[in-house]
Amino acid sequence: MTSMKKTLSLLFTLLIAVLYLLFEEDITHQKSSPQTHNEKYYQTKMCNALGGDMEVVLEDKARIDCLTAEYAIEVDFAKKWAEGIGQSLYYAHMSGKKPAVGLIAGVDDKKFITRLETVAQKYNIKIIIINEE
Repeated sequence: MTSMKKTLSLLFTLLIAVLYLLFEEDITHQKSSPQTHNEKYYQTKMCNALGGDMEVVLEDKARIDCLTAEYAIEVDFAKKWAEGIGQSLYYAHMSGKKPAVGLIAGVDDKKFITRLETVAQKYNIKIIIINEE
């Protein structure tokens, strides 16, 4: 390798290293995550407020996020609204309780709430909105 190629190669490597250090937050998404708390935090907060039991294990080893005297509740962030519907219906069927979704929603999540409301109304799924902190 010629001296010029070695110099260019070294400069390119240094440029990549500097760019990585400058934009590490954007590249790794570790520092810029919009979620302050994880799902378990909201699940615990909601389930304690309702006096339910957390992580109730079914025969097939599936876990109900929160089981109350009346509801089998699946807790999910708003963007996972459809997943919450399926799980709540399954947990309700398996537990003999009514289905419910605890939806963790922020100010920009109205479209997900609307989608969930549309299906929940048809299938009698209770919605519990948990305000994202």
